[in-house]
Amino acid sequence: MLRHHPGAPSGPTGVPRAGAPGALEGVGVGAESSSPPPVLAASGDESARRRQLLDAALGVFLKFGFRKTSMDEVARAANVSRQGLYLHFAKKEALFRAVVQHALEGAFRAAEERLADDALPIRERLVGAFDEWVGRHVGMLGAGVSDLGEATHALVGPLMRQYGERFVELLAKFMRSSGLLAAYKPAGLTARQLAETLYATARGFKSDSATRADFGDSIGKAVRAFCLPLGGRG
Repeated sequence: MLRHHPGAPSGPTGVPRAGAPGALEGVGVGAESSSPPPVLAASGDESARRRQLLDAALGVFLKFGFRKTSMDEVARAANVSRQGLYLHFAKKEALFRAVVQHALEGAFRAAEERLADDALPIRERLVGAFDEWVGRHVGMLGAGVSDLGEATHALVGPLMRQYGERFVELLAKFMRSSGLLAAYKPAGLTARQLAETLYATARGFKSDSATRADFGDSIGKAVRAFCLPLGGRG
């Protein structure tokens, strides 16, 4: 996931709804399916080259936006020839789709690993997961890249919603296994409701944060308060 976009729908409190798409961020609730999207198979050096190319392209899109990004600029950033880039991606739209899926999958896996780290307290695992999924690109956008939100919605909207749904499900599962659901039982909230509430809070902080560190500080305070019912277990 990068920042809140002016056109993204908001909830009643002004915080972006969990289902609102954002540029290169895995956001969205109520998607078509929660099964993992297909990933193009690659192995060895080919896989490494593809990852390097997609990482370089992500940096260019973040800096220039969709319309101002050229295939030539991406080729230079990836240190490949223009012809070599076109062998992988015939059009910029296809490259953008691959970049977004690459970014989403990397962020999701990183968040998943943070939540699975039993050596850390519950609150630190939650903060780490939100840092990877929501805070990863805070402060990295160049000037004049507002078209990223439009491009994301038009080209990869369903994919964004699908990954967003997967993240909410991951959080809901953690709410159950960590004891947070039991701690909030008197409030009558479900695991999904707890997950969606914390997710919306994180996205609200993202829109107000200038840097990833700012976001981490804000979500850290929120998670600390969120975990208070756990007492010493949090």
